[in-house]
Amino acid sequence: MQDTISPDSAEALAAAIEAAVTDNRPLEVLGRGSKRGLGRSSNLAHALDLSKLSGITLYEPEELVLTAGAGTPLAEIEKTIAKKNQILAFEPPDLGSLLGGPPGKGSIGGVLACNLAGPRRIKAGAARDHFLGVTAVS
Repeated sequence: MQDTISPDSAEALAAAIEAAVTDNRPLEVLGRGSKRGLGRSSNLAHALDLSKLSGITLYEPEELVLTAGAGTPLAEIEKTIAKKNQILAFEPPDLGSLLGGPPGKGSIGGVLACNLAGPRRIKAGAARDHFLGVTAVS
């Protein structure tokens, strides 16, 4: 059984990472776990669940700027920007059903980690092409 750490703030996240480094414990980093089926599978004893680092903290539709936590559901972001008749240009696909999970479970952190984009990728670019900044914990 996997031991899961679920920090709810940047400070708690930093402490969890520091403890893992000190104890030499590898961590599987998860947003909402919806993309676990992509890439190489990991079988680690410890997981770092970022789903509590969720929510839109800034949205300026006129400037096309949005700031959200890594665990923010993509569905929440799409619903919010749709109110201003906007979309994510890179059209991230919802792979929930294809990967054996429920639709609408993915997070913006997972989209960026996997650099997912839909059919407009050739014209509009991939997810990371629209990613302007990050606050990281080290």
